[in-house]
Amino acid sequence: MAFGPLGRVIAQVVIAGVAVLARAIPAAYGAALANARKSGADKAAEEAARKGASFLGKARISKDEALQILNLSEGEATAEAVQKQYERYFEANKVENGGSFYLQSKIFRAKELLDEYVKEKNAEMMKEGQTSGSQQQQDQEKTK
Repeated sequence: MAFGPLGRVIAQVVIAGVAVLARAIPAAYGAALANARKSGADKAAEEAARKGASFLGKARISKDEALQILNLSEGEATAEAVQKQYERYFEANKVENGGSFYLQSKIFRAKELLDEYVKEKNAEMMKEGQTSGSQQQQDQEKTK
């Protein structure tokens, strides 16, 4: 397969171009990362991730919004109350009965978030109960 001198020149140009790109692309990426760090873009991405945003940039609903969706106050938010309101509103918005899939998804996400909130609240109460119980024991020992 003889391409002649023209083929050889074209092949050398293509190889040289690939070699230049192989060096330039990582260097450009490194420069872009450095610029992002200087401008604080990496901190903004970390903050968004901490707040619950996905990689697409959509944030989760807030606890207040979830409470509003299920028509609960913060004091009423127990596992039973959340489940009761969820079932009530989810049934009322069934697509088969002319309801809204969008509202159903909001109700589901609200329940999901409030379930996490109730778990955390119960864990804190248990932790405080253990702490206050050990403090009461210490106080009783001191009075003896």
